[in-house]
Amino acid sequence: MLDLIPRQSAATSDRVRQTVALLARRGYALSPERVAGLCIGGSISPEEVRWSAAASRDLVLAEDLVVDRASLSRVDEIRTRAVGHRAEAAAYLEMTARFVRALVAFAPFIQSVSIAGSLASGGFRESDDVDLNLIVDDGHRHLAYVAVNVLGLAHALMHRTKPVDDLTRRPLAPRLMTANLILERSQCLPLQRQDEDMAFELLMSEPVFGVETIRELIDANAGLLEHFPQLASKPAPMLIAPPRRRLPASLFPRFLDGAARALGERAWRYMQWTRRHHPDALARVTFVRSTMRPYTLFDRSSD
Repeated sequence: MLDLIPRQSAATSDRVRQTVALLARRGYALSPERVAGLCIGGSISPEEVRWSAAASRDLVLAEDLVVDRASLSRVDEIRTRAVGHRAEAAAYLEMTARFVRALVAFAPFIQSVSIAGSLASGGFRESDDVDLNLIVDDGHRHLAYVAVNVLGLAHALMHRTKPVDDLTRRPLAPRLMTANLILERSQCLPLQRQDEDMAFELLMSEPVFGVETIRELIDANAGLLEHFPQLASKPAPMLIAPPRRRLPASLFPRFLDGAARALGERAWRYMQWTRRHHPDALARVTFVRSTMRPYTLFDRSSD
């Protein structure tokens, strides 16, 4: 029995280190309470997180954030983002709910929408864009991308005074609503990827529409639960009421997806061209796309 306790403690410490490393790869850190709830392998107590940080050579508790020592220099930036999130997130969550309602009314082939990125993780600042994860009918990925961007541009024109950075600056209006990950339904059943990064992406995202489709995905991919069993009972407090009317699906036959792909790719490559003098922004885009493969759009090896 005495030997079992150290082994259990060591196993918990390993899980905490893996979780902190997973967060660090995405550029942020969390409090002991949030690390405890999001821990790889299942939730633990905040006290176990604090114990693991105190006992580890690699982890440290700084400004109430659990970080690896290599990330200590970024603690102030991460803390500033967390403070900014508390000040800015509520208004953008309401704005996103309105946008999603308009999007799914316009695009009946969209089965589910979740908020991802910094607005979901707790590190949102006003210069950020809002990342959306979508599940769509088969043969409609590029149509969904175009729909998000066309409606997103119209939406952004109403918010031209929004602060921007190198990632969200656009010629006509700020980058505001963005398609982060678009999956066709058949790609979900099952997913080609069931690794910890994909499981974490789903765990951190906040469903806004079509939660039944997301639960179907989780049920069909048991490998995700091996990394984060919390997915099985993840709440969905931000769901919107479905729109009363949606455009007829017949307006969007599958053959239009090819034209949407050509249009979307040209627009995407133009946006990368506008960032050619901003290497940090380009590097961030490259990193995000690498975490999404093989599901990235306009990627010759996977699209």
